[in-house]
Amino acid sequence: MWRLGRSGLEVGRLGLGTVNFGWVTPPEEAFAIMDRALDLGICLFDTADSYNVDRGDESSESLLGRWLRKSPGRRREVVLATKVFRRMGDGPNQSGLSARHIRQACDESLRRLGVDYIDLYQMHHVDRATPWDEVWQALEQLVAAGKILYVGSSNFAAWHLTRCHLEGERRQLFGLASEQSPYNLSQRMVELEVLPACGGLGLGFLAYSPLAGGVLAGDDRGGRRRRSDQTATVRRGLEDPLARFGELCREFGLGEAVASLAWVLHQQGVTAALVGPRTPRQLDELASALEVELDAEILARLDAIWPGPGGRAPEAYAW
Repeated sequence: MWRLGRSGLEVGRLGLGTVNFGWVTPPEEAFAIMDRALDLGICLFDTADSYNVDRGDESSESLLGRWLRKSPGRRREVVLATKVFRRMGDGPNQSGLSARHIRQACDESLRRLGVDYIDLYQMHHVDRATPWDEVWQALEQLVAAGKILYVGSSNFAAWHLTRCHLEGERRQLFGLASEQSPYNLSQRMVELEVLPACGGLGLGFLAYSPLAGGVLAGDDRGGRRRRSDQTATVRRGLEDPLARFGELCREFGLGEAVASLAWVLHQQGVTAALVGPRTPRQLDELASALEVELDAEILARLDAIWPGPGGRAPEAYAW
């Protein structure tokens, strides 16, 4: 188990992302995936209030809540993470990070999840219109009420991370526990400033989309995945590096999805990677990445195929 940044919360190296639940993955298969995740020792379950909320009782949060209620002991085993920010209705004050929306959204998440508290409550995006003191006042009240334990962020730039975290500390709070951002071989921008900021501030880093939405999963999985038009378009724009990546994986006897996930887990500053399998079989395949050791030669060759932003972070933008 790994701790989430400087906090005492243990989360492990893999987390279960549930964005597909109620959409691509039907309820019974979602329940089977969560069962299997616990069997594999995965305890961090990540969702958001907006994930398929239009599906009512089959939204991501609702399905997770139904699964938790199947066995009361499960709540003690799961580190439950959800998010707030996205629009949840047509009227005013139903999106963003205003004190009103945060309070209402948290109560609604608790209702859908069927729990008394949320372990990690994450801001899904920066709200450019709401001051940090208002945001933190609302979050502080939720902590005091026992409705949330830790505060996290998602899709924050390094400047926003720093400003938000220091504002929390100014109020003599714990501040942020973690940041969640996309990170994979083809999307490495966080290496420039976000990862160094997390390291400097003592925040955990949760990498989502470690397979770039299926782009890095390999053609061998095509028959078992629902590929969107967007994913297919991205793959067409990356034909050369994807072909070279496939050759490298075959040379070392690695599946492309497993190699992609193993690479993320080898990167300095990454606490955990969030995987979003469509089936229990895919979860088993991805979990095998925990046993993969990538030596210096493989890592160097992957860097050559998928170069990052370049230079020593965070000053790489200059010289």
